[in-house]
Formats: sequence, structure tokens, C-alpha cells
Amino acid sequence: MAAHCRYSYEDYKETADWILAQTKQRPKVAIICGSGLGGLADLLEDKNAFPYKSIPRFPTSTVQGHAGQLVFGRLEGCECVCMQGRFHFYEGYNMDTVTYPVRVFSLLGVETLIVTNAAGGLNKHYSVADIMVIKDHINMPGFAGQNPLVGHNDEKFGVRFPCMSDAYDRTLRDLAKEAAKEQGCGSFLQEGVYCMLAGPTYETIAESRVLQTLGADAVGMSTVPEVVVARHCGLRVLGLSLITNKVVMDYDSKEKANHTEVLQTTERRTQDLQKLIRHLITKIK
Repeated sequence: MAAHCRYSYEDYKETADWILAQTKQRPKVAIICGSGLGGLADLLEDKNAFPYKSIPRFPTSTVQGHAGQLVFGRLEGCECVCMQGRFHFYEGYNMDTVTYPVRVFSLLGVETLIVTNAAGGLNKHYSVADIMVIKDHINMPGFAGQNPLVGHNDEKFGVRFPCMSDAYDRTLRDLAKEAAKEQGCGSFLQEGVYCMLAGPTYETIAESRVLQTLGADAVGMSTVPEVVVARHCGLRVLGLSLITNKVVMDYDSKEKANHTEVLQTTERRTQDLQKLIRHLITKIK
């Protein structure tokens, strides 16, 4: 494992300066779109899109359901930037690369990060297509030393030992629940703990039972590294998981998790999630 960050402050600044020179938009909110959720970017007005491959030093996304571009625009009058497609540890990227965009966002002047993902439901009270407001996370790769803050700490971004007990902003969580109620989404809104595994395999039954015992309500392969770096940079964070499948817990079950099912469920609930975020944005301006 590398003992130092692959990127310097100057690298992040080079990317941020290039973006600032290309667009007049100065987003206060960044939205990272999870698997199949890139449609969120279509809601933006006065759009300005940059393919990842055209942005200096920016990584590229390789997963189906991830378009691979930064989209700037206005949502309900609020200047936003959407990541259509994120980077995953399981693609072979190290944690510095997975979280590269978040530090760039902080240099663009972003104050609030909204992260969305597709996740498997561990909580037996959850149904497929529920939306879970993330109140906390379990960072399994972090347990194994794969934390994006390992190595040299750059004080320009944040302190050496950042607090994570308040990773998911309570005010934003309350606003999300309020927005869901007003939008008629309250019946399928949950609040719980997200656990990140490295992937790309889905969980074994034994692993799923362990995670449930640890207090995880949903499991996925993303989000946590970006949240850790966002908090290190002083951004407020709201996390939303779309429960796309029920995690298999029974050895007699014939169910099997698969990515196609994940994308199909996402399609079903996308409109509601978009409506929720759109309504939420009016509350956090």
C-alpha cells in the first residue's frame, strides 16, 4: 500500500483552475450520481458538460450505468455540479483517485455534497425501491487500511485526524425527511447505516449476516471514501441509498444478486429520487 498521496495540492488546483476557466458557473452543491442515477444531471438548466477524459488529471469511469462526465447547471435556481459516473475501488483505482473529484469540488467553492448510490438491503424491514437516508457508515476497506486519508496530510484541505461521528449532516437529513414527506415519498423513505465493501463480488450469505450483526442496514461498494474526503475538506454531506435488491440471507434461497436487477430497480425509482433532490435543493440554498 502506498504510504503517500499520489496527488499534490497543485494537481487538484490545476484541475479546478481549468474548470473555473471553462465555465462561469460557481456551484455551491455537488451531486455524485450512483449506478443508473445519472438522470439527476438531466434536471439541470443552463447545462455545461465536460467529459471526464477532457478534464486535466481527471480519472475516467468504466462501469455500466455511469456516463462519465461533469455537468454544471442550475437546479431550482441553485448552482450545482453533477458527477455522472463515479470511480470505484473495485475498478482498480486507489483511494486517492476514487476521491479526486471531491477535493476538486472543494477548490471550486462547493459547500454541500450530496452522494447517491445503489445498495443492497440488509434490514429486514426494508423493501426493494426504498430510499435510505444515510445516518452513518461502516468503512470496511478502512478497517483493512484502505482509507483515502492514509499518507501525508495536506493541512490546506483539513486536519490530520478528522472527526467522523458527524459525517452525515443532521440538518440535511432532517430536510431530506421533510422534503420526502412533502413530496409524498415518506412511505418508502428509511434512515439507516450504510456499509461499504470493496467489491466487485456481491456478499456471501455469511458476510451478509456478519454485516447485519454489526448494525448495517444497507451495503454497497462506493460512497464512503468520497464522504471521508468531503468531511476532511469541511463539506456538509447528505447520503441517499436506493435499495435495489434484498441481500440474500438464507441458504435455501434461489435469489441471486445481479447488476441488471440493480439498474432496473433504479430506473423504477429514479423519478422519485430526482423529485426528492430537486425539492431538497430549494431548502438548502
